[in-house]
Amino acid sequence: MKILLLEDEVMLNESISEYLEELGHIVESFVDGLDALKAIKENSYDLLILDINVPGIDGLSFLEKIHQLKIHTPAIYISALVDIEDISRAYDLGCNDYLKKPFHLKELALRINNIKISTEVPQVHLRLSKNYSYNQEDSVLLFNNEVQVLTKRQSQIIDLLARNRGRVVDFEHFRIYVWDDQIIDNATIRAEINRLKKSLQEDIISNVRGMGYMVEKV
Repeated sequence: MKILLLEDEVMLNESISEYLEELGHIVESFVDGLDALKAIKENSYDLLILDINVPGIDGLSFLEKIHQLKIHTPAIYISALVDIEDISRAYDLGCNDYLKKPFHLKELALRINNIKISTEVPQVHLRLSKNYSYNQEDSVLLFNNEVQVLTKRQSQIIDLLARNRGRVVDFEHFRIYVWDDQIIDNATIRAEINRLKKSLQEDIISNVRGMGYMVEKV
């Protein structure tokens, strides 16, 4: 896994990085929350390991800000804080686990492995982004393996785009597949797709100007 580590205790930062790299993970470590925030805007990660009391921006605010950017990467907090309010806020923000300092590095590895197993996508699913996948058998969209509620028309749009990942779907295909070959203008199709895009937590649908829409093949 590619891991972002935010920990301002230099020795602990180095120990965690070295241990996880020995296990085959790729670790990019930071001691300042603002530097980590800049990195996650520019790069993709499979997991975040976050201390809370760090310079720049604290670990809780860090997770809050990236969720506002629609970045939903699994996260483990490592902290000496034991206040139930801090722990509750961490889980309210969507963290996957909370590990109290001091801890054994092997315990951290076990927590990471549990998250890896829980986020693996079965072969029957088509990967649409880091967090979105599409179940071909049941024709449902999933976000972090949770079924997303869509209208019938939105489901048909996603189905068409998912099964044509990496290819542009033109307006005529939308008319045939989603609108049953009705006489629908392009503006109506655009409006429906824009409503769908606004309901998604990640921007997975790309507009190919003058041609149609597509979902990248991940």
